[in-house]
Amino acid sequence: MNQEWELKKEIVEIGRRIWTRGYVAANDGNISVVLNENELLTTPTGVSKGFMSVEMILKVDRTGKMISANSKYKPSSEIKMHLEVYKERPDIKSVVHAHPPYATSFAVAGIPLNKCVLPEAVLTIGAVPTAKYGLPSTKEIPDAIREHIKKSDVILLENHGALTLGSDLLTAYHRMETLEHTATIVWNAIQLGNLHVLPEYERDRLVALRGNFGLKGPVTVCDSTPMPSNERPIPTASSSGSGEKEVSEQYIREITEKVLAKIKNI
Repeated sequence: MNQEWELKKEIVEIGRRIWTRGYVAANDGNISVVLNENELLTTPTGVSKGFMSVEMILKVDRTGKMISANSKYKPSSEIKMHLEVYKERPDIKSVVHAHPPYATSFAVAGIPLNKCVLPEAVLTIGAVPTAKYGLPSTKEIPDAIREHIKKSDVILLENHGALTLGSDLLTAYHRMETLEHTATIVWNAIQLGNLHVLPEYERDRLVALRGNFGLKGPVTVCDSTPMPSNERPIPTASSSGSGEKEVSEQYIREITEKVLAKIKNI
């Protein structure tokens, strides 16, 4: 089968998935795949990633210049970010950029996703670094991610979104899923009043399994520092009276603020 055609079909499918899952809105996001040593395939600008067709996928060179002229579609100005990844990481063959809501919320809040919480995340994405804000479509973003992509395949973009890398498109996409899944669970745990962190011993045992599972690519080891425990118990459901309900809500707010502050300062 024609490799280029198959890769274009896969890009269309992954675009549909990130749109269906709400990782992008309107015409947001972009995807690219290495076709060969000199050529890349990438999504067009100004098109919803949930409604692309194979004919819309563009071919560009390693500078982002279109190889096959297309009067209707143009590559995204954010292709610069993808080109920086391929320049710095020859092992990477695909890049996905999206704005998954929970992960992006952490990027906007300035709260790192660096705690050892879920075994799958410890194994596959580790501590997720956050690149400083850069003006979209400019060299500021490639400059901001340069050092991070040498150490991680998953990057949060401050006040912007997320970037995931892979040895193939499906791997890059799965890392985006894992990132958002982890961010969602961490957020929910914070709302419940406690984020239980895996201890250093368990973290190290998980990291040692990466080789057994054939997991490649750099990961930054996550932080196993325990979170502070709740200082006061939250009134139970058996409590009665409106005053007790108000106190319970106050406790929840206090605990949530303490957990968020602890994460942000570590």
